Amino acid sequence: MTASIAGLGITEMGRIYGKTATNFGADAVRRAAADASIELNEIDGLLISGGVTDELGLPLAQELGLTDLALLSVMQSYGSTAGAMVQFAALAIEAGQATTVACVFADAPLKERVSTGASYAQANSSGVGWEGILGSTGVNSANSLYALAANRHMQTYGTTSEQLGSVAVAQRAWAALNPLAQMRDPITLADHQESRMISSPFHLLDCCLVSNGGVAVIVTSGERARDLAQPPVDILASAQCHPGHFMRRNEDFGLVSGAAQSGPKAFARAGLTPSDIDVVELYDCYTYTLMISLEDYGFCAKGAGGEFVSTPGVLGPDGSLKVNTGGGQLSSYYMWGMTPLSEAIIQLRGQAGARQVDKHDTALVSGNGGVLDHHSTLLLGAGR
Repeated sequence: MTASIAGLGITEMGRIYGKTATNFGADAVRRAAADASIELNEIDGLLISGGVTDELGLPLAQELGLTDLALLSVMQSYGSTAGAMVQFAALAIEAGQATTVACVFADAPLKERVSTGASYAQANSSGVGWEGILGSTGVNSANSLYALAANRHMQTYGTTSEQLGSVAVAQRAWAALNPLAQMRDPITLADHQESRMISSPFHLLDCCLVSNGGVAVIVTSGERARDLAQPPVDILASAQCHPGHFMRRNEDFGLVSGAAQSGPKAFARAGLTPSDIDVVELYDCYTYTLMISLEDYGFCAKGAGGEFVSTPGVLGPDGSLKVNTGGGQLSSYYMWGMTPLSEAIIQLRGQAGARQVDKHDTALVSGNGGVLDHHSTLLLGAGR
């Protein structure tokens, strides 16, 4: 039987001050264990991912009082790490290396009386030596690097800012139904176009939030998950892709993401196709990232992403494709790859309240790390 996700823990999220990443991480694991109705000492595996502040590490095990662990590691492939952690946890369980693995992400970049941008900039100071070259050009942030990628897509395929804005509007409509979301006030395409420019072509509303908080999941065997408190979420298939283009950009930069390789592998392993997926939860650090992921997973043709996301009746709560049903990182909360993973679990359990989709048997969870440098794909199913 496949491994399954049996517990989900989400801390308070957003501008929550006075706590460290370790505090958030420990809280998330405790909540996930309580959600599954297991004791902390039943956890014999712990996989940890810290965010941009890089403060979360192995001491988390001591914070939780976990001893004699069979599996303990810190993992880092940025926004794709959540999917990779779940993949490794499932493999460890299927191999008999562990029985109950907690996968956790936590970060606390926001500080009181410090702007959101400044908080992130302090954590991403320019490097020295070769890595300092980016800083000397002024192209030294995720905003500017992803803006280059988006511009490449626009120049090649005719994608427009208004088309990207359709993504932001649709996700805010989902967030309005999500009590966990940080940004719930509806927005229009005009609001998107009038929001200040961050790095052309990205307006403010093209860019994700920054959040303090933590999310954890408990992975165990499918058999055991069915005896625990929550509806199990089965891990049907997983795959990774690491294009490895850091500090060098080749001829397809901005035109193809790692989803083009990890997606087909995961679909083949699960015996599924994009048309079989009920809920699509994509890493959306920018509106562009969601759009190119839809192309590379095969929900629309390559280069047609802009037209696809802006077609009435496709995205949003009333749309035919249920994408980022909690509001994503653009409007809900920014917990790297744990944002799409947590929403997929909530939907597959049927616990999403006002935003619950009618058909929720299968979900695609996509993680993206670096600047299109890393990718993870999970295919999940509602356990019975």
